[in-house]
Amino acid sequence: MHQWDGAYKRVWELFEAMNQIPRCSGDEKRISDWLMVFGEKNGLEAIQEPCGNIILKKPASKGYEGSPAVILQGHMDMVCVRAEDSQHDFSKDPVQLKVDGDFLTAAETSLGADNGIAVAMALAILEDQNLEHPTLEVLITVAEETGMDGAVRLNPAHLSGQALINLDSEEEGVILASCAGGVRASVHLPIEWEVPVQDGQGARLTITGLKGGHSGVEIDKGRANAIVLLGRVMRDLLGMGVQISQIQGGEKMNAIANKATARLSFKRDWLEEVQKTVLAWESRFRNEFELADPELKLVLSLEDTSDPIQNVFSLETAENAAALLRLLPNGVQTMSAGIPGLVESSNNIGVLTTGAEYIEIDSAIRSSVRSLKAEIIDRMLIVCTLTEAELRLQSDYPEWAYAPKSQMRDTMMAVYRELYGKEMTVSAIHAGLECGILKEKLGPIDFVSIGANLSDVHTPKERLDMASTERVYEFVVEVLKKYGREH
Repeated sequence: MHQWDGAYKRVWELFEAMNQIPRCSGDEKRISDWLMVFGEKNGLEAIQEPCGNIILKKPASKGYEGSPAVILQGHMDMVCVRAEDSQHDFSKDPVQLKVDGDFLTAAETSLGADNGIAVAMALAILEDQNLEHPTLEVLITVAEETGMDGAVRLNPAHLSGQALINLDSEEEGVILASCAGGVRASVHLPIEWEVPVQDGQGARLTITGLKGGHSGVEIDKGRANAIVLLGRVMRDLLGMGVQISQIQGGEKMNAIANKATARLSFKRDWLEEVQKTVLAWESRFRNEFELADPELKLVLSLEDTSDPIQNVFSLETAENAAALLRLLPNGVQTMSAGIPGLVESSNNIGVLTTGAEYIEIDSAIRSSVRSLKAEIIDRMLIVCTLTEAELRLQSDYPEWAYAPKSQMRDTMMAVYRELYGKEMTVSAIHAGLECGILKEKLGPIDFVSIGANLSDVHTPKERLDMASTERVYEFVVEVLKKYGREH
């Protein structure tokens, strides 16, 4: 464990303590129980909902009893991604924190500051008995990263706050006042198997070295999607007579796929031609993504002939799979006309897997305009119809519309001006925040979203600006004090 010091050391101690506990999306039971114990030890009213959500309540400090309650909100789960050569087991191994100059990172894995740092800040506020604030309700949800299931399952009767501060943003000095809605789209392509060519050469093609990144925040960075690139190479290889027995890629639906592989079978005397084709595609891709993904590479590894491939996709299955990877919408689809630089709608092909009966392609659709989300779904349906695949939709969540008036937003802007002598920016984000769902659940209360500077989330390069985090903590403390006094 790191030896933390300074005025905000408790925030860092709590964050590190959280990272000793597995908390990948879908595996939140242990962290949820830990949060309950934290609440009980600190004499807080603690509620654990059946889905695992935690609600911790702290009475108003002296003089603030008549002020409306404020909700602090974040999510306990994290996107668990490890470096290619890492043996880290997220089901049992702690995330190892590393201080790198002014930044906090993790050893070989994603850091989980998205959104563990929000939880740590909220817990530190709950723990500190010297702060001035109205009644606080801290809502910590589960499964945000895989469909916002915790927000969907929230019992709104457990909360009475009239303003909600979501702490899941990633840029200091910016108030988010709107976000995109989204849906998980899963394409299932039935597999027809056949016997491979006799005495064929087995090989594995790997597309690697890509940056990847968050499929909402970084979808406009022009980075390559390894799954989409694999579809391009597949079309060429199939035209040569190469057979395919397995395709897979990506790790998370909401992360840009940074790796993809295909298991190949072909006649032994075709090896040189296959190698030339792979090298040609690598050259083409490196030219296309020279700036966005300069480390991109294609690797063809020959397999041991003592363990030959037993079954391959039929040509029709393989061609349909390649067509899906080529034709399904991916990346930015439309840009906002009202907010310069804001992505309006997008789709991310995030995970590709091969099962016994189906090839599955999981995508994350996002849009701040509901009809454009429906348009992307309709285009995917058309592609599925043409390739004899099935489209399944899950975890549909609404957009969060901009509210022209917000007392909490006004308070934040005033406090920021007083503390730092400059103005905050009000903006929107092309990513799914829980605010859209919570707004529908909790009704016409005041919503804002803020956060510290955080980069490369959902990747092993994730890093958190420590000074920014401490300023945001200080800022939230002052906002709670001023908001309580004004009401």
